[in-house]
Amino acid sequence: MANPLVLATGIGKSIKKQTLVEPIDLKVAAGEVLALCGGNGAGKSTILRMIAGILQPTSGEIQVNGLTWAGNRAQFARQIGYMPDDYQFTQGLTAMEALSFWASLRGVDKTRVLETLAIVGLEEKRHAKVQTFSKGMRQRLLFAQAILAKPPLLMMDEPTNGLDPYWMDEFVRLIREVKREGHAVIFSTHQLPVAEEVADQVIFLNQGKKCGEGSVEQYRARYGDHPLHAAFREVLA
Repeated sequence: MANPLVLATGIGKSIKKQTLVEPIDLKVAAGEVLALCGGNGAGKSTILRMIAGILQPTSGEIQVNGLTWAGNRAQFARQIGYMPDDYQFTQGLTAMEALSFWASLRGVDKTRVLETLAIVGLEEKRHAKVQTFSKGMRQRLLFAQAILAKPPLLMMDEPTNGLDPYWMDEFVRLIREVKREGHAVIFSTHQLPVAEEVADQVIFLNQGKKCGEGSVEQYRARYGDHPLHAAFREVLA
């Protein structure tokens, strides 16, 4: 892989005597999708937060578009759109107000705010208060803020949680579109069929350790039908 957009070398995270993630390497090119899979507590969220600059790794180095967090924190942050696994929205804000706030932080104009709300199917709900939204609607709004500034790298922690079947399919379509536009994508998921549909690479984690890595085609060659389910069962065996 020439000039990966994301290059993480030996990144690990420990807190006191507890190891959350053992040193791991990963590379993701522009226009490529990486899925992080594993059970609860496998280290997926910790890896995402380290790459996003939310957590500083205990070891190793992370580069995004050739930038490091320590070298230029502001420029580093501009490379990334990050969708957390959950977020407590400010009480009383409408979807339009919440997304407009994020737009002001990223230097995005109102036209893009409306366009992004339409992309995630919330245009008609733009004046509704976010506190009235279902889990799936909140997820779609969080996805909207992640793609708002069209960052080179899109990172998402369990983005399909709470989505109904229609929006699960729409999520797959939107990630394929982001990929076609040349953005890199890293996401964690328990929804293995989603990973099979959109990922170029799949990394399996268990208790903070990388225990499987390859393309969906490589997993299929080894496991046959439903390859990621079979790999997941082996990881947790």
